[in-house]
Amino acid sequence: MKAVYFHHHGGPEVLAFGDLPEPSPGPGQVLVHLRAAALNRLDLFTREGWPGLKLEMPHIPGADGAGEIAALGEGVLDRKVGERVVLNSNLGCGRCPACLMGRDNLCRDWHLLGETLRGTYAEYVVVPSANAYPMPESFDPAAAAACGLVYLTAWHSLITRGALQPGETVLIVGASGGVNTASIQIAKHIGARVIVVGSGKAKLALAESLGAEVMIDRSQEENWSKAVFQATDRRGAEVVVDNVGSSTLPLSLRAAAKGGRILTVGNTAGPKVEIDNRFIFGKHLSILGSTMGTRADFAAVMTLVFAGKLKPVLDRSYPLAEARQAQERLAAGEQLGKITLVI
Repeated sequence: MKAVYFHHHGGPEVLAFGDLPEPSPGPGQVLVHLRAAALNRLDLFTREGWPGLKLEMPHIPGADGAGEIAALGEGVLDRKVGERVVLNSNLGCGRCPACLMGRDNLCRDWHLLGETLRGTYAEYVVVPSANAYPMPESFDPAAAAACGLVYLTAWHSLITRGALQPGETVLIVGASGGVNTASIQIAKHIGARVIVVGSGKAKLALAESLGAEVMIDRSQEENWSKAVFQATDRRGAEVVVDNVGSSTLPLSLRAAAKGGRILTVGNTAGPKVEIDNRFIFGKHLSILGSTMGTRADFAAVMTLVFAGKLKPVLDRSYPLAEARQAQERLAAGEQLGKITLVI
């Protein structure tokens, strides 16, 4: 099969395009013939590597994908060859107490497709049958692939972890990335008011087109927490979504309302953060870590996507062979929405 892969960690130059053996589904698994994949910053981090990361080389990146089932593993009786599917990249073992309680993102043997296991920058991938979610016949595979990881992440953080309520104010730090654009739409669907902190007219215009009521340009407002208070009659935001990390979390704490919830869902600017603890105990703040989500979360949010109530924002699409150029665009932060690969 054709695939994009790397033999060692490094920059985009380590990515190769060529032939690798087609995988075979084991018991309880399905082989999916992929038609589209979508990029995430996870792909860049995995390619660059980090201490302790051990991969089967060559490694195939990619968490998101959509296509159709090409073969069934032993014991898979409730699926059929040719069935169109979108992938849930959150891989639980299905046997541990967390999985049996429906909390598979807390699995003791948890894996993420494309991170610790070979992923979707390829013509074929093997996943557990339960992670191949049915996709309507008329739905665009690229749009479905663009939703998987980011909509699951946004739904689990805002709804499952953050318990977002209608009428609350949500501050989203970042305007154009996949999780941020998904968070804006989910918050509006629930009936919340959305404030976005971003940089650049194009990215803020995108946020506004998705329903954000207040746009704050951090290149013009260095201390944007003050602008948040001005926009909320000095109350602050009940919920803050921050996937940037080291450079923004201190201001996110300042911008939160009393009793507010800070949802930290990533660290694109770095993992280490200096926290002024006075904001946490003085304002009764809750800091909630959240990554990925459960199979129930995935079903809930993809049902809304397939019904047209949540719509992925698509940036550029590249042929699989041009995955390097796609990753370079992602690394430069030039995208407005999700970058996808056509397979």
